[in-house]
Amino acid sequence: MKTYPQSKTNRVKRGQNRASYNVETINNILDAGFLCNVGYIYDNYPISIPMAYARKEDKVYIHGSTGNRMLQGILQSDKTSISVNHLDGLVLARSGLHHSVNYRSATLFGTVIEIKNDVDKTEILKLIVNQMMPNHWQSLRPMLQKELDRTLVVEFTIDTASAKIRAEGVNDEPEDYNLDVWAGVIPIKQVAEYPIADKGKPEKMEVPKHILDYYKANQ
Repeated sequence: MKTYPQSKTNRVKRGQNRASYNVETINNILDAGFLCNVGYIYDNYPISIPMAYARKEDKVYIHGSTGNRMLQGILQSDKTSISVNHLDGLVLARSGLHHSVNYRSATLFGTVIEIKNDVDKTEILKLIVNQMMPNHWQSLRPMLQKELDRTLVVEFTIDTASAKIRAEGVNDEPEDYNLDVWAGVIPIKQVAEYPIADKGKPEKMEVPKHILDYYKANQ
C-alpha cells in the first residue's frame, strides 16, 4: 500500500482518525471530480480559484488564458496547493454544535511547470475535457492553432498529499440521545438531468451516445 509520508505540510491535525495518506484513496477522490481549488498569493493577498483539472498518474493538469494571473503567479513561485472536495451528506444532530457533513476531500502540495509543446498541450486538454465528460474529445472539432497559442497549460506534480473523509452518522452527546429531537443523515449526490441541446443544428441532432451514457449513469 503506497502512502505519502507525513510531514508538517500534509499532516492532518484535527480529526486525525479521518485522515488518509494512501495514494490510491487520494487518487480516487481526484478521479471522482473535475473541479479543484488552486491557491496562490497575489499582491500579498491569499486567493483560491476554482479550476477544471485532470489527473494522470502523479500529475494534475490545469489550464487557462495566457494572461491568467493565477497561473502566472504559481509558475513564478514554482509551487502551489490544490484541494478537491465532494459533499456526500448532511449530518443533522440533536445539537446545533454537533451538526456536520459527510465528505471526501484531498489536499495536494507540489511543484508546477508550464507545458509548452503543442502536442503535449493538446493531449492534456483532451484529458481535461474527458475528465469532465468521458469520451467527449473525439466528437469535437480540431483545436485551432490560435486557440492553442492563447492557452496556458500547467503541470502540477504531487509531491505530497493527504485526504480527510467523514462517512458516518450522528455523534451526539450521550445524554442527548433520549431527547425528542429528530437526528440523522441526508445523503447528498450530484445528478445529471437530461441534456439540453444548444440552438441551431444540435436541436435537430440525436444526443451522442457517450453523453446519454453519462446521463443514465448519473441521473
